This record gives sequence, structure tokens and C-alpha cells, in this order.
Amino acid sequence: MSIGHTLLALLESGPRHGYDLKRAFDERFGQDRPLHYGQVYSTMSRLLKNGLVEVDAIEAGGGPERKRYAITDAGVTDVSQWLTRPEKPEPYLQSALYTKVVLALLTGRDAADLLVTQRAEHLRLMRTLTERKRHGDLADQLICDHALFHLEADLRWLELTTKRLDQLAAAVTA
Repeated sequence: MSIGHTLLALLESGPRHGYDLKRAFDERFGQDRPLHYGQVYSTMSRLLKNGLVEVDAIEAGGGPERKRYAITDAGVTDVSQWLTRPEKPEPYLQSALYTKVVLALLTGRDAADLLVTQRAEHLRLMRTLTERKRHGDLADQLICDHALFHLEADLRWLELTTKRLDQLAAAVTA
């Protein structure tokens, strides 16, 4: 996810302080990985330097001055271009799980046991996400569905690899 573009898009509804941007981001997208304040302010500094935002106001308070940021026309254009550009599909060709299976086979360890253990972990996470989905709002349901579909694909791979484990062992130890 492009944090810069996300913050820019959040500014389209009107000027905001860094604190407000963090809160809006966390409410919509940060359930599992909230932004750190430092990340917000370093991103805003970069966007300011690149002319995509401007300081709309500076307010004095009990602590440091608070800057309120506003998106510029260049920022709106940048967000529009980003939103219309398709994301590159990620094919996961360098899987840590595949690497572990091959290394288990190469070192004489039980790769079948590794696959069984991994399958159990995937199923545990799927149960957790399914429960979260039951109690979540629409956004949370969609995020959980996305994760569940990826986990289902992983399970299919685990099953296929289990069936082909003898072939893979012969190939990697040849």
C-alpha cells in the first residue's frame, strides 16, 4: 500500500493535521498495522517537498506547533493517476514455505511434517479470520475475504506439494 497516496487521498476531503491523518488512516486501513506518528510526519514532509501538499495553517499549542496540511492540485492529479493504475499482481515465486520444504528435504528432515504443521497453522488463522469477519463491518469483511482467499490458495499448494513430495525429494536430492 502506498502510504503517501493514501494520506493524499484522505486530504482530498479537506485540510488535516498529522494526528488527524493518522487517526483516519488507522480507522480505515490500520486495524492490523497502524501507522506510527513518525511515518506520518516523514511522509508528509516528503509530500510537502514534492509539492503534493502544502501547509494550510500552523497552530500554536501547549507543545510543538501543529501544521495543518492541504492537498495541492498536483497532489490531486497524483492521487487520480495512482487510483487508475492497476496494481501489479504478486505471483509469490520466492516463497519462504517452498524454501523450507526444499531445505528440509536436502537436510534429511521431515518435509511432510513441516507441511502438516503449516496446514494446521493456516487453518488456525482461517478460523480466526472467519470469526473476525462474522463480527466485522463491511470493510473488515472484505479485508478478511482477501486474506482467506490467499490462505485457501496456500492450502491447495500445501495439498499438491504433499502429494508430490516424493517427486520433489527425488528432484532436489538428485
